[in-house]
Amino acid sequence: MSVLPTTTTTQLNLLALDLDPSDAVIGQSVTRLEDGALVRGEGNFAGDVNFPRQLHMRVVRSQVPHGRLVGIDTDAARELPGVIAVWTGKDVADIPPIPFRATKVQGLEAYCQPILAQAFVRYVGEPVAVVFATDAYVAEDAAALVLVNTETLTPVMDARLPPAEFLPGLSTEPTVIHKGYGDVDAAFESAWAEVSLDLSVGRHSGVPLECRGAIARYDASRDVLEMHGAAKKSHWNRDEMAKMLKRSPSSMHLYEGHVGGGFGVRGELYPEDVLVCLAALRLRRPIKWVEDRRENLLATNHSREQYHFIRAAIDEQGRILGIRNRFFHSQGAYVRTHGPRVADMSAGLLLGPYRVPAYEVAAHYRMTNKTPAATYRAPGRYETTFVRERLLDAIAEKTGIDRIEVRRRNLIGKEEMPYTRPLDALGVDVVLDSGDYAGLLDKTLARAEWDRRREDIQRRRKAGERVGLGIAMFVEKSGLGPSDMVRLTVDSSGCVELVTGAGSVGQGMETALAQICAHELGIDYQTVRVVKGRTDQIEFGNGAHASRVTVMSGSATQIAAKKIREKALKVASTLLQLPASELHIRQGVVRPRNDPSASGITLAQVAAYLHPSQKTSNGHEPGLSAEGWFYSDHMNYPYGIHIAQVRLDEGTGAVDIEQYWVSYDVGRAVNPKMIEGQIVGGLAQGLGGALYEQFSYDAAGQPLSTTFADYLMITAHEMPPVDVMITEDAPSPLNPLGLKGAGEGGTNAAGAAIASAVDDALQMPGAIQHLPVLPDEVLRLLARSHARPAQGI
Repeated sequence: MSVLPTTTTTQLNLLALDLDPSDAVIGQSVTRLEDGALVRGEGNFAGDVNFPRQLHMRVVRSQVPHGRLVGIDTDAARELPGVIAVWTGKDVADIPPIPFRATKVQGLEAYCQPILAQAFVRYVGEPVAVVFATDAYVAEDAAALVLVNTETLTPVMDARLPPAEFLPGLSTEPTVIHKGYGDVDAAFESAWAEVSLDLSVGRHSGVPLECRGAIARYDASRDVLEMHGAAKKSHWNRDEMAKMLKRSPSSMHLYEGHVGGGFGVRGELYPEDVLVCLAALRLRRPIKWVEDRRENLLATNHSREQYHFIRAAIDEQGRILGIRNRFFHSQGAYVRTHGPRVADMSAGLLLGPYRVPAYEVAAHYRMTNKTPAATYRAPGRYETTFVRERLLDAIAEKTGIDRIEVRRRNLIGKEEMPYTRPLDALGVDVVLDSGDYAGLLDKTLARAEWDRRREDIQRRRKAGERVGLGIAMFVEKSGLGPSDMVRLTVDSSGCVELVTGAGSVGQGMETALAQICAHELGIDYQTVRVVKGRTDQIEFGNGAHASRVTVMSGSATQIAAKKIREKALKVASTLLQLPASELHIRQGVVRPRNDPSASGITLAQVAAYLHPSQKTSNGHEPGLSAEGWFYSDHMNYPYGIHIAQVRLDEGTGAVDIEQYWVSYDVGRAVNPKMIEGQIVGGLAQGLGGALYEQFSYDAAGQPLSTTFADYLMITAHEMPPVDVMITEDAPSPLNPLGLKGAGEGGTNAAGAAIASAVDDALQMPGAIQHLPVLPDEVLRLLARSHARPAQGI
């Protein structure tokens, strides 16, 4: 794997800061700050957190997908030695359901999940009771003694069925999200041809190495309720749990330790989080809960499952005149904290890098008796990139135009940036801030040696091999606002404490923020200590989601560091008796700009001079510290391309990925190696959804994928060689450093590229209509392809 960052943007910013390239920190693949404790086995995950006198919680889960609760017998469980308490829905009926984050979509409140089932159960795995015991094994044994009497009802398993009653007073279709612009009717009336596709993406999700865990402790002496094991959205979770438990947010402290994978599913507010906190208050003892893998596959958020019926009106040159899309989003049994975000993003961001004069979409948000769904890496974009790129390939087939050329003809030009679409996603207008899509296409094709590989594939086909090339283009979104804040303090040793409300879920956040801080201050990034995941240390925080941390928290860091730099130069000006304009900071020392040999003053000395105990600060405000706030009304949009080369095994139907290329423009790369890691890791998850992972259910609503024997994960053996190209051709104009997010580009187009490549290997354009592409489907298509004449690529 290789990384090719450009240097133009970095060099311009170095000049603006009066930094020599040898002093630059941004743009360097420095060693991660986070890894020392992890590689030494000193990590602090949820399972590592323990307190004296703690109790263990075990959840009793529904075994039926849809039913009326007749009764729950807890007598045998209560009598087991070591059991302290057993709760059912009646014991927590005073706690309101878990809310969802702000959205423009109305009418979903009645679908929120209670922390324990009340009158009905809606999916296999739903919490119906909890047991608290002095030992985890006793708790598990006691949970097995709880008898749940359920009157079984017919489950709703297909999101495409006509709307019907889900429960008394609730419909299977609580809302339909409509978006669009332009005259779609006129586009289809004037079209040379129409292209129609029926496509679907299966149900899968993020499966972190570490399952969920939560440990709550109530400190009566301080009237503080703590929860350890938080992740992703600690401040929002704190605020909402405080409301649910009728407490002040300042009396609840959430702590994020190390997180063994986030991917959108970890760190949301789940019933178990509220239950451990409520129990700590009621039982006055610490409460610990850690889920096992079966629970994780049953109860942690699912994602992806959508069914799209899409049509495009095109002219004879293959240009898109208009698109109509109608899709069904299988939400599952409840509306969880994400609300309708995945369906909303699917509707608002489907068009990707292409110019579409008219667009109309209806997103049918459907309830089903499955595990509730929410976000998973590139939510809404993984699904719609598959749909959109299948559509572009179908247009190429319909017109007889090369699939690369069809894409070129429809790309938005760099001269059109910023490009406003009359759409919104996540409550903000869609304005593509910058991009050179055609330029990246040229670079990627050259990098992959596309023409030579086409010739090689033709040669191999003549020898009888089933090989193919696939390509997919995409636009991501990142930098979700509206605001973020960090606090920086330089201490008397010269080290910098950076306090942030951002979350760390393994993406290298601490290192990236330290690099930005060090770059602005002219110091060693290793002297920056990042404090994160502590709601008691900083009042405001937006966590880690939507590829926002580097953009939002990074920009806030740059602003705070700039304030400190300016203050340090002013103080040094006083102490050195030189104008501040003649000073700069190098390696933590303020010295004359034009005399490197002159004596200077360290930032440690400046901090000591400004210490509140000193009486000689000469009018300077005490303390070398600052807060930085960054605000943004719009997201920004990184973009990229995936290319896959595959070979089909005619005996087993297996898809062997021989080589893979990902190119991604991130505006400005803070740490290219970390971005490469994000891309390759994200690609593994995207390939899993393309070829292996799927939550399956039988007709009665019973889950069939509750272990790794049934839910297949990609392994290192199946991962192909990956060539990563990172570019910085289109810095974002929406933040001072030109940053864009990098966490989801490796996932976004994987399904689309694999589908395109398998089509090509089969020589059957449009053959792949569903993800994942499983071996039995490949075998069926291979059998069909034997009766078809070979085609070119």
